[in-house]
Amino acid sequence: MTKAEIRRKANDEMEKRKLRAENEAAARQREVYSRIPQIEEIRRMLAQTATELSRMIIARKGNYKDSFERIRKNNLDGAQMIADLLRANGYPEDYLQVHYRCEECCDTGFTDRGMCECMRRLISRIASEELNRSANLPEADFAHFSLEYYRGVNIDGIDCYSLMSKNLSFCLEYARLFSERSESLLLLGKTGVGKTHLSMAVAKEVIEKGYNVIYGSVINILRSIEKEHFSKEDMGDTLASVCECDLLIFDDLGSEHHTPFYESTLYNIINTRINTGKPFIISTNLSKEELARTYNERIISRMFCCCQILPFAGRDVRQLKRING
Repeated sequence: MTKAEIRRKANDEMEKRKLRAENEAAARQREVYSRIPQIEEIRRMLAQTATELSRMIIARKGNYKDSFERIRKNNLDGAQMIADLLRANGYPEDYLQVHYRCEECCDTGFTDRGMCECMRRLISRIASEELNRSANLPEADFAHFSLEYYRGVNIDGIDCYSLMSKNLSFCLEYARLFSERSESLLLLGKTGVGKTHLSMAVAKEVIEKGYNVIYGSVINILRSIEKEHFSKEDMGDTLASVCECDLLIFDDLGSEHHTPFYESTLYNIINTRINTGKPFIISTNLSKEELARTYNERIISRMFCCCQILPFAGRDVRQLKRING
């Protein structure tokens, strides 16, 4: 999806929000007018005085300032009468108002200062959803993460059941308490030990809370950024999306080819998110020592210093599932 297509989709969504809010207000108005006819009469009177006031201001005849003050007082009295009638009939005072999702821009997407923050977040969410659709990662949740695969397994003196129980509890709590200022995580462990499952379970929970989450393999995300960077066509802006989303989940670090562009881009993403206080979760099959040999010191330093490290251990669950059917 190109930038223009993303913007059009966001504009369409904003128009739908605005129309929905105004239609709901119109329905509430019809309801109130049928139950409390006095309110319709008062509002008709207020509309007439507003027209009268406009004519006075344009004509500027006679002592229009006194007339202005009289009409203003009548309008205030009328508005108070409406509020009193609504309350007396069990309605909140703002029942007849249009309840826009964003009161700042009235669901137009723009204020007098430019693009509204709600529009920026909508564009970012649409771009994230587009990236996530192409991520090709399995859906997962906490309910289907089975600790039975780790029971009785001991690797290099590590009680895998105990370790993975702690990791599951940690990730559950991380998702439950997630905020834009949550810490970043580095998940280390061999293939098939649950890193992707738990990180995707976190993603599912955080998305359901309304946060903007991007998840995908490191290689696919870097390829998208590279393609957009060197293309002359109007394409999406993956780099901006992964730097700005509320939570970035980088799966399978170490599977990508190592090129100067990839290494520079990877550092840029990690560094930008750390500097802006935005959390990320990185999973990798490499050990700390292998990471240090694979990546330059700048990347390693930022990851190790700013991430909570969760070691994973166990048998290859994917392989066990294939064997057991």
